[in-house]
Amino acid sequence: MIDLHCHILHGIDDGAQTMEDSLHMARQAVHEGIHTIVATPHHQNGKYVNEKNEIVDLVSALNNQLLQENIPLTILPGQESRIYGDIIRDYRAGKILTLNHTNKYIFVELPSSQVPQFTERLLYDIQSQGLTPIIVHPERNSRLIEEPDILYNLVNKGVMTQITASSLTGRFGKKIKKFSIDLIEANLTHMIASDAHNVSGRNFHMQEASEFIASEYGLDMLYMFYENAEAIINGHACFKDTPDKVKKKKFLGIF
Repeated sequence: MIDLHCHILHGIDDGAQTMEDSLHMARQAVHEGIHTIVATPHHQNGKYVNEKNEIVDLVSALNNQLLQENIPLTILPGQESRIYGDIIRDYRAGKILTLNHTNKYIFVELPSSQVPQFTERLLYDIQSQGLTPIIVHPERNSRLIEEPDILYNLVNKGVMTQITASSLTGRFGKKIKKFSIDLIEANLTHMIASDAHNVSGRNFHMQEASEFIASEYGLDMLYMFYENAEAIINGHACFKDTPDKVKKKKFLGIF
């Protein structure tokens, strides 16, 4: 498996804190069947600033350490940027890192409880640069849970999304698990990733999520997610089925 979203680089955000933490995460990833991880430290989220050159250097150092430890895992460079108005300017200035440095796909994180008014316009402008923005963990955004048509509108205009394995396994609660399922069934997400931060409370759970997808939706759906992850690290086109609106449940009652 390829894990596109992981906080395995140590000492730069709320993920791994030491090199030993990174190695623990690497061993756990291999145990789950993951052979490639895109390291995606937080950037411009109000607390952490991690620009491209620093990330690339840390990825190289971690890969060297993995070789010394005989851990069969490859780390690729990436970045999880909180949405902000100067993201295109900073991309042009060489501060923003696309996934695996292919200049094709970029992770964009929304605030957990809102969708800024400039979101649609900025994501359009990102696409005008030849990039495909990927909204990470939309299933954990409370505004999108209440107004899923906002996400439908963005995906319908070319934006992609990535849901978290732990959301599908219920570790963020029933409401987020249900919305994750809604997004899969409405073709509003295109890949799963771990968003792992450690080997305790924020572990990978990729194998468990994969088994859930295979059992509920079949191997074709699972392989589509896998193949999209591979396409992204190679800078190739992903498979995107026609999106639908999330169907709201009707409740009967006495009025």
